[in-house]
Amino acid sequence: MNPIRLGVNIDHIATVRNARGGLDPSPMRAARAVLAAGADSITMHLREDRRHIREDDVLAVRAAITAPLNLEMAATDEMVRFALQVRPHACCLVPEKRTEVTTEGGLDVASQRASLAPVVAALREAGIRVSLFIDPNPAQLEASAAIGAQVVELHTGAYAQGVPGELDRLRAAAALTTTLGLQCHAGHGLTFKNTPPVAALPEVEELNIGHFLVGEAFFVGLYAVIRRMKMVMAR
Repeated sequence: MNPIRLGVNIDHIATVRNARGGLDPSPMRAARAVLAAGADSITMHLREDRRHIREDDVLAVRAAITAPLNLEMAATDEMVRFALQVRPHACCLVPEKRTEVTTEGGLDVASQRASLAPVVAALREAGIRVSLFIDPNPAQLEASAAIGAQVVELHTGAYAQGVPGELDRLRAAAALTTTLGLQCHAGHGLTFKNTPPVAALPEVEELNIGHFLVGEAFFVGLYAVIRRMKMVMAR
């Protein structure tokens, strides 16, 4: 079995930069640093309000790295046009509300099949791998497969908050991905402490982690924190 991959979300490097303007700290430098430390891919979320990552950040990172770039985005016409311009390795469609601090839950694919299916088709036609960020719910998994997504990223937020039974839900959802022919990723709220049970799920091929790693890097540096997370996942 191949080692589980680590995708690192560098959005909050841009959050720090934007707090006072200017060019530093640089998301492009961060992308290079986490890849040098052993991360397998870079994730960037271009939000409608551009609160952290901006278009020029995505374009700069896309040009600077050869590793996979995963563009998180809402399923809007604006974002689809940008994704088709950039042609990242992957796009992860997420729900988005301007008032939220962070993504609050999974995408409701089951109720939005009609609007999401053309977006998935357009991205796939351009050679972009499509992932849907969903709650670990069978109906959402089945709908994701039905509209042609290749990957689902299971929302681990409730698990990270210690909600009883969430690890069992994640385990059942991960098992169902195999039946449905979906590749299984997971992420949100993961730390050194709560990552091992998720990384141990045999179907999970990739974890996407951002806020915790950037926060820890203030104290020990990006290289050290990425190396430690990779070891936690491997164990």
